[in-house]
Amino acid sequence: MEKKPDLARARTFLFVPASRPERIAKAFATGTDVVIVDLEDAVAPADKPAARQALVAWLDANPSAAVVVRINAAGTAWHEDDLLACRHAGVAGVMLPKADSAVQMQHAHGSSGKPVLAIIETALGLDALRGIAGAEGCARLVFGKLDLAVELDLVPDEADAEELVFLPWRAMLVLASQRAGLPAPVDGVFTVIGDEQALQRYAGRARRHGFGGQLLIHPTQVEAAASAFTPSASEIQWARAVQQAAAAAGGAAVVEGRMIDAPVIARAERVLAVAASFGL
Repeated sequence: MEKKPDLARARTFLFVPASRPERIAKAFATGTDVVIVDLEDAVAPADKPAARQALVAWLDANPSAAVVVRINAAGTAWHEDDLLACRHAGVAGVMLPKADSAVQMQHAHGSSGKPVLAIIETALGLDALRGIAGAEGCARLVFGKLDLAVELDLVPDEADAEELVFLPWRAMLVLASQRAGLPAPVDGVFTVIGDEQALQRYAGRARRHGFGGQLLIHPTQVEAAASAFTPSASEIQWARAVQQAAAAAGGAAVVEGRMIDAPVIARAERVLAVAASFGL
């Protein structure tokens, strides 16, 4: 169990209900980059205080572990107590649902003392993206597609790997992240369980559209999602070929019948840098 997950480079974020603390260790065993212990949607209202206490007890008993906690949204009865619990040394970050303003972000960061991952899942959140992304303590933006679909009356279609219905809103997160100097945003959940090929296609679309990670709801999803956000052997081979050809030519060159110039060379260098960060 890694003490402090690298929130900037993380590709896979696996949810575990706080009401089932016995599943936290199992989640770590999947090899996911981040374990998110959920105090929000996965826990019934009457069970939230007990779930919070169970999480703190588990962290006390497992001091080498570090988790991200999805707290309850600002304005709910549990929000402030959740933030206080997140001061625990075993909490590496806070995931703030329905992030609607920079003020909410600043409060979550100040009260918890932890970096905040903002879930953008409302029209207000989309309107306030620039302020949210630029708020002190913002570690990353996260796309909350299911709640946003309800609010905007969109119809998700996961059979369409491109899921074009969400394309404009996902693009807003990518742009806001780049402008604020944040890592690539994290895409929303893929609700189908047991079809890893479909998940890999879905996550591959997210990567092509500028995302750097995926929210996951089941341990079997970890490997496929991680693969989609990691440069493949063929991508690394292409990037090295581009780099070598550019160096030999002193600039623009031709690789595999295609002209390469400065933007292509920069893309190849990025692929190699990401690969190196994962030890590839």
